[in-house]
Amino acid sequence: MHRVATSRPLGDTAIMAMCGTHIRSCIALTAMCAKQGRYGICSSSQAAVLAVSTLRMYSTSHVKYGILQRANDQFERFLDHRFPSFYIYYHTFMKGFKLLVEDMTEARKIKVKMDKTGISYKELPYREMERLRLVRKDIIKAIPLIVISLPPFAICLVFLLMYLFPRQLLFHHFWTPQQQRDFKKLYHQQRARHHYSILTGMESTVPRVEAWMLRSHLLSLCTKVRSGAHPSVSDLQLVQPVFSGHPLGLYNMRSSHMRSLSAQLLLTPWLPAFMARGRVGAKALELLHLDRALGSLGVDQLSDAEVDEACYLRGLDTSCLSAGQCRQWLQQWLQLSSSVRESESSLLLHSMVLLSVNYPAP
Repeated sequence: MHRVATSRPLGDTAIMAMCGTHIRSCIALTAMCAKQGRYGICSSSQAAVLAVSTLRMYSTSHVKYGILQRANDQFERFLDHRFPSFYIYYHTFMKGFKLLVEDMTEARKIKVKMDKTGISYKELPYREMERLRLVRKDIIKAIPLIVISLPPFAICLVFLLMYLFPRQLLFHHFWTPQQQRDFKKLYHQQRARHHYSILTGMESTVPRVEAWMLRSHLLSLCTKVRSGAHPSVSDLQLVQPVFSGHPLGLYNMRSSHMRSLSAQLLLTPWLPAFMARGRVGAKALELLHLDRALGSLGVDQLSDAEVDEACYLRGLDTSCLSAGQCRQWLQQWLQLSSSVRESESSLLLHSMVLLSVNYPAP
């Protein structure tokens, strides 16, 4: 008696492998087009191959995972042999794709937990809060790329654009280690361009401070930073009331000064004033909530990579600092942040300049 062969649906692993095969096919065609000088415009035969691979991706009934795995291995060896420089970016992209899927899965679990337990974002543990922040940031950056990839066969153009403009179109999961270092340095240079204008804006508000003692402390703080000295946490705490209302509170500062803070946060500074002010205020509160969660966890519980990322987020250039110096600076930041109320969150945005520009102290 003969058995009738029945098709079984493949598991998630096999489907992921087939998606990877489709992506690899697109990358290979893009690489060949770029090498031939056509910049992503493939010939009709190449387009036909891509169409067939697209159709086969959805025909899972008679496909074996082992065959796909062997085909993938052969493709990787071919790409490494024929396009060694391109293979680095290909490998980074595939690794980044897996990390992105993991992040999305973990973020979904966190959201489900928030819905079930009824806790808010600011009540989450530090690592969960940080993961949600990064996933939201990555999704926003990926939206233009998703829109471009919607037309048929546009995926080849998308891969070519990602290869040519990785900083503008991709995020950290899809950058090589060298690109991560280069882009982080470039982004900090963009932030540092606004340090002078922020410090100048603080000095210009000194005559508008009503209390004589606060006016004196603020002028002394600005002079100290101008001279190249690194201020202490107590220096900033002396002027803390200035950042809760007039003249340096989030909703009391001048629009020009607020736009300088917005540019320092790598936000779009030319939005209407009320929109830009709202985004700056949201970033300040997000930073304060992260600080409180990190204070509960403790800096000692973070790895060196996590400390480096936390310092960079708060305005410090970590490229020339040791891990110990970064931990020491982060402890100073949390000491200041622990005494800041939500109405004084503007102080944190200014501290990204005041505490970082002359660190470490000569």
